[in-house]
Amino acid sequence: MKLLVVEDEIKTGEYVRQGLMESGFVVDLARTGLDGHHLALTESYDLIILDVMLPDVDGWRIVQALREAKSSTPVLFLTARDSVEDRVKGLELGADDYLIKPFAFSELLARVRTLLRRGATSVLIDQLQVADLVLDIPRRRAIRKEVRINLTNKEFALLELLVRRQGEVLPRSLIASQVWDMNFDSDTNVIDVAIRRLRAKIDDTFEPKLIHTVRGMGYMLDVSSVS
Repeated sequence: MKLLVVEDEIKTGEYVRQGLMESGFVVDLARTGLDGHHLALTESYDLIILDVMLPDVDGWRIVQALREAKSSTPVLFLTARDSVEDRVKGLELGADDYLIKPFAFSELLARVRTLLRRGATSVLIDQLQVADLVLDIPRRRAIRKEVRINLTNKEFALLELLVRRQGEVLPRSLIASQVWDMNFDSDTNVIDVAIRRLRAKIDDTFEPKLIHTVRGMGYMLDVSSVS
């Protein structure tokens, strides 16, 4: 997923950008309100992390302009202003969440994941398809070569993530956070076991194989790759 961070404090901006990238996100960083506003309107982002107190245009004006432009991208405010009035103002202007500085990165990451899950549920896509694999999102059904495949809720969530990110190598840490809502522990094999079970249902009796291992990096779903 692609995020935009708009933050003029150099250390804070780099801290947030680096942490999010290490958590599996693609991150653009803008250091002024005007640059952030331009990127938000011209690029596609899954979430915007927006400082309120910027040197040129404050975050309140930016989020107001985005909502007036019919942008529904979730916005998380970062600010040192902790009064109730400030928080209410930001939310009323169209922000989705509010985090007070200083903050722990773990809390920021948790709020980012929550907003992304909330946003994903509002995207009205009824069906996803890769090759002969079809996912019926509202009914939580998977069909391959017209054969219905019985999946658990977690298996469907894992498969949906792989399909939505077709062609991307997904590290175990990202899969853990998106499907299990947990930090990846290198000592656990829960991701590998889940992938193995999903492969048995999706790939073992079908061609072409769709789920592939990228050694040392993670997993991907693609038609043309070789495991």
